[in-house]
Amino acid sequence: MTKTRQTRQKEILNKEIKKLNKFFSAEELLEKTQKFDKKISIATVYRHLKKLRETNQIYPYSCAGKNVYSNNSKSHCHFKCLKTGKIIHFEIDNIDFIKDKIPGEIESFQLEVKGILKE
Repeated sequence: MTKTRQTRQKEILNKEIKKLNKFFSAEELLEKTQKFDKKISIATVYRHLKKLRETNQIYPYSCAGKNVYSNNSKSHCHFKCLKTGKIIHFEIDNIDFIKDKIPGEIESFQLEVKGILKE
């Protein structure tokens, strides 16, 4: 395994990722980190997120057609209102109902539920 050097930019990115409790996009991370270093580019953010994904330090998901990431959640569930387009994230504690249908060990999951929000 090749060792990568720890740059100031990586330190800033890692520090900001650790502060994020829920899902975040690369653009949101860029906005947070540029407060500390204007030289951090979106390409730097994407390269760093790719490295973190490869080493299972963050988890990638798709939400409303966008890539989002989490540093602490191995699952991503959301409800999308077909009328308003609003997305509400929620958590599921147990997916045992599907275990018998999967020919392997579940590491993470993503669930999208669509419907109409109650007014």
